[in-house]
Amino acid sequence: MPIARQTLVAALPPEWPDDLLPHIQVQVEAAGSKIVVLDDDPTGNQTVHDVVVLTEWSLPLLIDAFREPAAVVYILTNTRSMSTSEARMLNQQIGTRLKAARKATNRDFVIVSRSDSTLRGHYPDETEALAATLEMPFDAILIVPFFLEGGRITAHDVHYVTEGEVLIPAAETEFARDATFGYKHSNLRAWVSEKHRGAVAPGGVASLTLEEIRCGGPDAVTAKLVSLREGAVCIVNAISYRDLEVVVAGLLTAEGQGKRFLYRTAASFVRVRGGIASQPLLSHADLFPGAERVPAATGGLTIAGSHVAKTTRQVAAAAALPGVHRLEVAVPALLDDEQRNAEVARVVERAGALLEAGEEVLMATSRTVVDRAPNAAGKARMGELAIGRQISTALVDIVRRLPVRPAWIIAKGGITSSDIATEALGVRRAWVMGQAIPGVPVWRTGSESCWPDLVYVVFPGNVGDDDALAQMIRILRGTNAS
Repeated sequence: MPIARQTLVAALPPEWPDDLLPHIQVQVEAAGSKIVVLDDDPTGNQTVHDVVVLTEWSLPLLIDAFREPAAVVYILTNTRSMSTSEARMLNQQIGTRLKAARKATNRDFVIVSRSDSTLRGHYPDETEALAATLEMPFDAILIVPFFLEGGRITAHDVHYVTEGEVLIPAAETEFARDATFGYKHSNLRAWVSEKHRGAVAPGGVASLTLEEIRCGGPDAVTAKLVSLREGAVCIVNAISYRDLEVVVAGLLTAEGQGKRFLYRTAASFVRVRGGIASQPLLSHADLFPGAERVPAATGGLTIAGSHVAKTTRQVAAAAALPGVHRLEVAVPALLDDEQRNAEVARVVERAGALLEAGEEVLMATSRTVVDRAPNAAGKARMGELAIGRQISTALVDIVRRLPVRPAWIIAKGGITSSDIATEALGVRRAWVMGQAIPGVPVWRTGSESCWPDLVYVVFPGNVGDDDALAQMIRILRGTNAS
C-alpha cells in the first residue's frame, strides 16, 4: 500500500549523527582490495565519477585494471539483456579471469553484482554463479537496492519507488510487471524467497534494520554481519546516504575481521563502498571545456529504445523542444525480415542529413510495445528478450552507418546504451565523468572508439521526471536555465 514519504520518515529514529565517509576512505585505502563492479547494464555508474568502465574482460585488461591504484573498476556485462543461462556462463567466465588477475597481481578483490534498483535482473543466478566460480566461502549475500537518486528506498524490509511525495511498494509499480523479471513481493524477505522459488524461506532471510543502523551505528552493523555465515542472505534497509555510510563502515570492519560478503546492489552502494565523495552535477562547461565549447558543425543525437512509460513521457517532452527533430523508427518493420533493411536505410538517410545540417535528432522507436511478435514467415514467435535484441541490433546498425559524427549522443535505456557504446561506437574503455542530472552518468569514449572523446550520456529508462530528457538536451546545448 502506498504511504506518504513524510509519514514513514517521521516514524523512524534520527540518522546516525557522524559523517563516516572520511573514515570509510581510510578503511578502503588500508584494505587495498580492488572493488570490481559487474554491471548488468551500463547505467550502474550513475552515482560515481572519475572511474573506468571496461566493456570487455580479457585477462590482460583485467590485470592492468588491478594494477591501477584506483579502488573501483566497472565491468559492463549487460547480462540483463541475456537469458539466464547466458548470464550464468558470463559470470562464471569473468569470475575465472578475476581469480587469475588476483594471482598475477597479488591484489585481492571484492565483488559488487550491480543490478536494477527496481529489482529486475538475474538474481539469484548471477550471485550463485559467482560464488561457485570464485570458490570463496562467502558468509553472506547482501541485498542493497537503495538508490537515492532514483527515489528507491528500503524501510522495514519493504522496497519502495518514490513518486512525488508518495512511496509506492515496488511490486505495485510497472517494473514488477516486467515480462522477463517480474515479481509479486515488495517485502524483500518474501522477494528473496520468491526468486529462490521457495528454497529460501522468508523467515530464513536476515535483515539489517533501520533501527539497528540508526541507533546502534557501525558497531551494531558489524555485530550483525559477523553473526552471518554459510552464504546467508541479508536485506539492508536504507533511506539515506548516511544509512549507507553506517552499513559500509560496519561491513568494512567485519571484512577486516575476515568475513567475506558478496554484494547484490543498486548504484548508490558503489559510491559509498568505494569511498567516493559526491561532486556537483556536470555543467555544459564541464562537458565541453576550452576549445570543445566551440559550437559543433553537426547536431546532437538522442536514441530512445526503452519502452517504460516514464521514457515515453520523457521522449514526448524532449520532442517538444524547439530545434529537435523526432525521427520515429518503426518497430514492426524492424521485426520483419522483408522490411528491416529498408527501414534502417530510411532512418540513416534522414538522420544523417539532419545531423550534417547541424540539427538535433531524437531517434525513438515506435512506442507501441510489441509482444511476442511473429517472424516474417509467421512460423515462430519471439519472446521479450529476443524482440529487444532485434530492435537494439537495428539501432546499432543505424548508428554505425551514420555518415557524420554527432556533436554528442544520448542513449536512453540500458540495453540501448550498452549496445550503442560497445557495438556501434566500439567502446572498450570509457571514463565516467560524473552526472549531469541525478542518476544519469556521462562518459567520455576512449581512444579506441570510432568517435574518440565523444560525450556519451547513458540515460536509464527508469530515472528522472518527465522533463529530464529535455533537460539533458538543454545542458548539452548550453541553454539549460539551471
